[in-house]
Amino acid sequence: MTNMQGTATTMSIRPVDPADAVAPTKVRWWIFLLMLMLITINYVDRASLSVAMPIIAKEFDIGLATQGLILSAFFVTYALMQIPGGMLADRFKPRIVIAIATLGWGLFQAAGAASFSAWALVLTRLGLGASEAPIYPAGGKLNAIWMTSTERARGATLLDGGAPLGAALGSLVIAGLIAEFSSWRLSFVIAGVGTMLCGLLAWWYIRDVPAEHPWINRAEAEYIADAHAHEDSLAPPASGASAMVYFRYLSVWCMCLGWMFFNAVFYGLLTWMPNYLSAVRGLDIKALGGSLFVMFFAGFVGELVGGQIADRWRGFGGRPNVIFRTLFGFAAAVATLSILGVAYVETPFAAVLLLSVTLFFLRWCGMYWAIPGILASRARSGFLGGCMNFAGNIAGVTVPLIVGLIVQTTGSYFFALMVFAFAGVALFVCSTIIDYSRKLPV
Repeated sequence: MTNMQGTATTMSIRPVDPADAVAPTKVRWWIFLLMLMLITINYVDRASLSVAMPIIAKEFDIGLATQGLILSAFFVTYALMQIPGGMLADRFKPRIVIAIATLGWGLFQAAGAASFSAWALVLTRLGLGASEAPIYPAGGKLNAIWMTSTERARGATLLDGGAPLGAALGSLVIAGLIAEFSSWRLSFVIAGVGTMLCGLLAWWYIRDVPAEHPWINRAEAEYIADAHAHEDSLAPPASGASAMVYFRYLSVWCMCLGWMFFNAVFYGLLTWMPNYLSAVRGLDIKALGGSLFVMFFAGFVGELVGGQIADRWRGFGGRPNVIFRTLFGFAAAVATLSILGVAYVETPFAAVLLLSVTLFFLRWCGMYWAIPGILASRARSGFLGGCMNFAGNIAGVTVPLIVGLIVQTTGSYFFALMVFAFAGVALFVCSTIIDYSRKLPV
């Protein structure tokens, strides 16, 4: 039996019956379904402010530029804490980091309900961003620990699939609660309390090492260990150099920039499309909730489809560079053309349809969360994932502000949509340069 670095271990696995040899458990998939739920809740909490913003803006009497500041406040601390969050996951392991982060962001989400000014809301969003930051790097590390090379695309899309699913459910649930109770504050409290309960669930179920999980059987544990041992045998030996050496490689820069351009499109849609559909397309709160659900649920379905295609293609012997460059390039091209079309169609139905197509293909790039495990060793995948998400959330900080200023200055969303299209082209370029075929010799 080997551990995740391919060395001998004395960890014991609970006794199992002989059927285990042909019937491995599926604990790793249950862990990633739990991560899907956590990221879904993560994005419900984020989307709650975007959905409630038209009402909050009237209550607090704030303009578009201030709205952009509030929407971007979350991403300031979220981006700054990405690399520290990845380092925490590497040092203290993902289980405790995920549990504490989930409890923390639930607390700040609920606290947002007590805000009675724009600046108070900014403070709670700063706290929300800092506490949510470690969840993705820790999830990426779980992908490296629990998944094999032919499963990481599906693991990545389950991890990241919570983003569009949470945006979809957040739009529907928060809009429904606001319409039912005429209270955005109540929706914040409900979301926060639910998040904290899920943090306790994460601590109860997740484990940092497959062999330590109480419900894994010998067949699954050995399957994971053997796959990792084979993978490690093909990797270059560790040099003991600083993790910063990764930034000597073009693939790492393109991974970070590609994720930044992906987030420029996705976070732009997440933060400003509710306002766009309300102000430009004339949707009321109920129609807005339904339309946003359709758009972001299409993104969730697309993400799962992309992961299935990638892993099945890999299982049939496809080369990683061919698989990922083809899928990422195709997805970026279709998403870019679709979002360009939004600027020219006339009806709300056509706009929502094109935005749904955009998100369906854009979310294939959730497979980026397999890249840290592809390029880095399991011991450093949390760090590399944190670097990637730090770069990605530079877009989260800047895009809401840029869009707010563009719309306030021009009185139109046309140039904002052109910004998203440019980001789609840049995503295409970065995704087709990365070398997905080998671990980096660091």
